[in-house]
Amino acid sequence: MVQIGRGGERFEGGSARSRCSAVGGLGDLMFAMPAIEALAAAYPEARLTLLGTPMAAALLPGRTDAVHAVEELPVSPGVRDGGDGAPDLEDFFARLTGRFDLAVQLHGGGRNSNPFLLRLGAAHSVGTATEDATPTERWVRYVYYQHEVLRALEVVGLAGAEPVTLDPRIVVGADERAAVRDRLGVRGRLVAMHPGATDPRRRWSPERFAAVAIARLEAGDDVVLVGDDSDRPAATSIRASVSEAVGPEVAARLHDLTAALPLRELPAVLAAADVMVGDDSGPRHLAVAVGTPTVGVFWFGNVINAGPLDRGRHRVLMSFVTRCPVCDVDVTQVGWSAERCEHDPSFVDEVTPDRVLADVEDLLATT
Repeated sequence: MVQIGRGGERFEGGSARSRCSAVGGLGDLMFAMPAIEALAAAYPEARLTLLGTPMAAALLPGRTDAVHAVEELPVSPGVRDGGDGAPDLEDFFARLTGRFDLAVQLHGGGRNSNPFLLRLGAAHSVGTATEDATPTERWVRYVYYQHEVLRALEVVGLAGAEPVTLDPRIVVGADERAAVRDRLGVRGRLVAMHPGATDPRRRWSPERFAAVAIARLEAGDDVVLVGDDSDRPAATSIRASVSEAVGPEVAARLHDLTAALPLRELPAVLAAADVMVGDDSGPRHLAVAVGTPTVGVFWFGNVINAGPLDRGRHRVLMSFVTRCPVCDVDVTQVGWSAERCEHDPSFVDEVTPDRVLADVEDLLATT
């Protein structure tokens, strides 16, 4: 969602204020950033406010000029489902209703987010809408299989904002990169890995990540693992495999920062890496934003929505699973047109480590 302060009827104005909300995970925030930059360019005197979770407030200050303020969302079904210390819903609307000129909804199909957005009383609104959603003033039909970055850019185009970039951009200084490498004791090349994803079906197995880590360590590189608490089991498995396969001197070049790194510091760690290997996950999307080349392991359906848009700096290895390996249900159907089965096997394990290593080596040789 994005809102801009009191302006003209044609979404043109001078000293406008703006509000932008992109709720969800880290990846969702990254997908919204090109649209937010487009708005900032179209309305250079506007004040853009992002409505989101504390994650955005921790990550964005000082790392983008496009967002001027972050407002934490209250708990509201389908908008934000939970959060300790979230603002009171009624207090939130009492404080913010009527403050903005343009509201932009960048959060799904609008069943819940559009009524929430419209309650803020902006003069104008744009967004997406499924067939059963209350539409914004200007809107485009929400179709699931569309790239999230392009979807968001199509939405802000309704407010006269033209694209300025297709990749998210998060600023990391050279001093931050150098500090990370010094802290880890890296003297050569550094490969970052995130062995996780919110959906278990998108996760490449730890033994496959371990095979890549072992090969890069034996080639003389350092490897750093990143992730949150949910990624601890995978990181533990990777460390055990590495310790078993290589001597202690080589294993010492595997740096495990899983669940030990504040979100604010994650961009610098990813920017310090020469290549990042990951699933379709927030840290991999953040690596794109800080300019680090990536090798991503994707289920082919997710490439449509979330794959990187270039192949010079970012490589995509796809699995082509169309039916659940356990119950044989068609997994290409989206949530509201078909029920999700209860099984969580990896959909991406058909991608082999040698394919990932080939792309890692190619990127290291060409960047």
